[in-house]
Order: sequence, then C-alpha cells, then structure tokens
Amino acid sequence: MKIIESVEKMQFISNKLRKQGHIIGLVPTMGFLHEGHLSLMHKAKKDTERLIISIFVNPTQFIAGEDYGQYPRDIESDIKKSKEVGVDIIFHPDVDEMYSEKFYTYVNVEKITERLCGRSRPGHFRGVATVVAKLFNICKPHKAYFGEKDFQQLLVIKKMVKDLNMDVDVIGLPILRESDGLAMSSRNSYLSKEERLSALSLNRALKRAEDMIKKGEFNAKIIMDEMERIIKSEKRTVIDYIDICNPETLEPFNVIEDKALIAVAVKIGKARLIDNRVVYV
Repeated sequence: MKIIESVEKMQFISNKLRKQGHIIGLVPTMGFLHEGHLSLMHKAKKDTERLIISIFVNPTQFIAGEDYGQYPRDIESDIKKSKEVGVDIIFHPDVDEMYSEKFYTYVNVEKITERLCGRSRPGHFRGVATVVAKLFNICKPHKAYFGEKDFQQLLVIKKMVKDLNMDVDVIGLPILRESDGLAMSSRNSYLSKEERLSALSLNRALKRAEDMIKKGEFNAKIIMDEMERIIKSEKRTVIDYIDICNPETLEPFNVIEDKALIAVAVKIGKARLIDNRVVYV
C-alpha cells in the first residue's frame, strides 16, 4: 500500500493506472475511520481493480465556530485499517497541497444546498463540492463511494457530477449503525456515556416516524411534532432541524404522497449528529 501526499504524484499514478486499463475506485474520507467507512472500502474493493482512499480533513467545509481544529484524527489507525481492507493507495495531502495561498475557485451547487444542513451551515456544501471535485480530478476514479448517512451531501455530489458532465459513477451505500442503533460517525467519539444515551433518540424518532407513516399518518407536521417530542424528552439535545421532504429535490412535504426523506440534525454536547431514513408510502 502506498501513501501519497503530493497532488502531482497522485495524478501521475492515476493517469498511469487508467492507461493500463485498471478500474479505479475512490472512497473520500476525513479519516478517523470506522466500520461505515470500511463498508464503503470493501464495496469499492469488490467492484474495482485499484482502490484509492483519501484522508483529508477539509477546512473549507467547516463554518466559523465548528470543530475543524478538534475534528478527530488518528492516521496510524487509519493506515492499519486500510491495509487490512486491501487499499492500494492512501491519498493524504496537507492543506497547503490542496489549497494554495491564492486559491479562488469554488464549486457551488444551488437549490438543494439551501435546505436541511445548508440552512444552518452556509457555505458548507460549497466546500464539500469543491473538495470532491478536486479529488475526482486528482484521483481520477471510475467509481466513487459515499455513505447515505450524509444524504444531502450524496445528493449534492450526484448533482454536481451530472451538471458538470464528470466521468465518474457516484455510488451511495446504506447507513451502518452501532448495535444500539446510533448511526456510525467519527463525531460519535465526542459523546460521553450520558450523551450517547441521549443520542439514541434520533433513531427512535426516525423509527417512530416510519411507523406512523406505515399506519397511514401522512401529515408531515403531526409526524415531525412527534419526532420533536421524542428527541426533546432526552436531556442535552438541541434540535437543529427535523424535516420530511422529497428525497430528490429536498422540497418539504406538507402531506406525504410518495417516498419521503425524513432527516434530523441534533446537537448533543460538542457533537452535531445527523441521521435520516427514506420511507416508502
């Protein structure tokens, strides 16, 4: 397994692999790898001939006051886990390698970035789209893999790829959960024992919403009110948003008519956690 820190070297190797006819898979990450990341890597390893993962904590997707400096990092553990999966290359650049002093170019996907996380994190998805576009240009994958826990992020990346005619297949994979139901996230490491118990309310609220829909309740406000009750019944929970919307456009539903995305973001202690569920009527 190679660890590459240079953009120029990564591009050279990727171009060489393509010329040799290899199918390249990419799993972009910010490191501190957990089983959710590893599931993406295993799938990419199965589907492609050369697996590249990126480990880069991207500063442009953090807004003022967020946890960029405190975001968990453990490169030694990440390397060990990557070797066990059979990763061929880790692309691990530093910030100066990715963003020069006079970096002025950004990718902005409109409309779908204005809802859900985009409301409380202005500029976040501009940073996400920009760094992913750069990673696609540097690593030159045929297939790229993302988790559906970051549902809006996945939607933004798919839209960017379609609108800009990028030659890469974007693949989303289901949320992986801990044994207690908590969606896997690097930020789960922030949670104390008590905070983790409170965090389980996200999945309980989503399950309750799904049950209500399955039993014929299609009024979005009634469902969201019940979700709010469940989450607020726990100490330490501060709701950022609860939304029920179209999973393709993120337009909010008043009445659910077809499949719906139920999405939540909640702050608990130092952690801002997101979770979601797509429900079919």
